[in-house]
Amino acid sequence: MVHAIPVKRALVAMVALAGVAVWQAPAASASVPLKDITHRYVGSAVAASYLASEPDYRAVLTREFDNVTPENEMKWGTVEAVRGQYDWSGADAIVQYARAHHKTVRGHTLVWHSQLPDWVAALPADELRRVLRDHVTTEVKRYKGKIRAWDVVNEIFNEDGTRRDTVFRQKLGDGFVADVFRWAHAADPAATLYINDYNIEGRNPKSDAVYDLVKTLRRQGVPIGGVGVQAHLSIQYGFPDGYRANLARLTALGVDVAVTEADVRIPTPPDAAKLDTQASYFGRLWDGCQAVRRCVEFTTWGFTDRHSWVPDVFPGEGAACLFDADLKPKPAYTRINP
Repeated sequence: MVHAIPVKRALVAMVALAGVAVWQAPAASASVPLKDITHRYVGSAVAASYLASEPDYRAVLTREFDNVTPENEMKWGTVEAVRGQYDWSGADAIVQYARAHHKTVRGHTLVWHSQLPDWVAALPADELRRVLRDHVTTEVKRYKGKIRAWDVVNEIFNEDGTRRDTVFRQKLGDGFVADVFRWAHAADPAATLYINDYNIEGRNPKSDAVYDLVKTLRRQGVPIGGVGVQAHLSIQYGFPDGYRANLARLTALGVDVAVTEADVRIPTPPDAAKLDTQASYFGRLWDGCQAVRRCVEFTTWGFTDRHSWVPDVFPGEGAACLFDADLKPKPAYTRINP
């Protein structure tokens, strides 16, 4: 598997050239953008609707990041809500934007128990297996050569390290995980294929389960190339113990790791002390990745408090991103990029 760090600039240079943003982005505090201070990929989850409708959002994204992750546009429930009727409009728009602005794309996500089309759960086992293979193959082939990495399976473990009881596990057994990696690899052998999950930043039963599964899959010759560590944190619960060591032990299995969905939520309203703590957490996430050779990517789950999933899911918490709602850099940004 090609490692991202030494070849980042070469890959970016190969992306097709096109127009440049015409909006004047709000100024950052640093003299250079985030994407230029490391050889790792630096990314953000993005929404096609905001790219199209908010020039200032688009301008900051273009300036600061060299990787994008579609927030919802590639999920099965979006691309095939009605069986056999595909909507690639949002995903296509993000991929086209990335290629026009010298950015790579992290595909997210092929197989997840959430945001599934309603019709999937009722399928009998044989049909589900066939439909799942068709879904993975169709989506990966559509973007072959345009996606640097895929989150192939997403959030398949419970907190205690047991397998989540999803429709895929119920009807197909645990072996579906190896199958979808093989199908994705057959559709695009050049893409790096990841397992992705949350609460696996430090050493705990869940991260142990991920470690054991990756070890097993590698021994079986399954084409898994990376582990995605989501890094959704809250300052109320402390920073994960053993974060850097855990990244290192995962890479010792012969795979890359990536921070894939970083945000740090704080109790609202924010104040200086909370923002300083948030900055410390973001800094430790960043520094840990920089310290591990095969931590190849640092991606945040959105970059502005203007558009964040946190307040809707965690009432009383928010302000989880590097930029505020006015797209001004917060202390967390300047901790990473002084």
